[in-house]
Amino acid sequence: MINTTFLKSLPFVQDFIANITIILTIDRVDREWRHRWGSVGIVKEVGSNVQRFKVGDPVEVGTYINSCRDCEYCNDAWEIHCDKGTLFTFNAVDADGTVTKGGYSSSIVVHERYCFKIPSDYPLASAAPLLCAGVTVYTPMILHNMNQPRKSLGVIRLGGLDHMAVKLQGFWVECVYALSGFPSEVRFSPGTLNLRMRTSTGSVTGGTNITQEMIVFCAAKKIYPQMEVIPIQYATEALERLIKRDVKYRFVIDIENSL
Repeated sequence: MINTTFLKSLPFVQDFIANITIILTIDRVDREWRHRWGSVGIVKEVGSNVQRFKVGDPVEVGTYINSCRDCEYCNDAWEIHCDKGTLFTFNAVDADGTVTKGGYSSSIVVHERYCFKIPSDYPLASAAPLLCAGVTVYTPMILHNMNQPRKSLGVIRLGGLDHMAVKLQGFWVECVYALSGFPSEVRFSPGTLNLRMRTSTGSVTGGTNITQEMIVFCAAKKIYPQMEVIPIQYATEALERLIKRDVKYRFVIDIENSL
């Protein structure tokens, strides 16, 4: 399978083809071929209208590779919330009827809007988890002004996302609380939100602008996810270790050296 190039179609003028070097694989076992976000590679071919990338650039593809590009969310660079539906990188049906297969291939075709530059001094293996764990915690932190003084952060358990929250927040505040365990059910009274103008919100990954911002920030501050690089042949054993919670905190598949 990994010797195949999956082309979603022939490259368009704003697409480019990247050789996949590293992909993020899994950090939990409650989904089908669990958490496959984040493919890292080197640009090998560009369309005639591509402006942001050139052959040889280190790049990364995240959780989605298309959106309508016309709704309010897309116009504000929050494509992950696209009104007409975001096309996810893995196991999603594209407009031409093909199913996206993401990083489990030797190459991928991507529109330049949905791909991100990796600074040349940032390790490719470390970049892979950023477009899942990194941006998923970075986005709500920025939206809720956690990068300002006099803020505190509480993290429930330490996993793939959570350890990145601790690493990121450590550059902004003095108080980061990591709580062991994970409650099976969180209870609160809606009325308590009225006191001190509290809010309860959610977040997925992030739009294209904030994703690139996060990558640049991590590179500048030398923030690296804690992960274990494995060959594709080790994937079954990696899943078994995940069931036992025997990983800190992400497995990353080395595609280039697995071929």
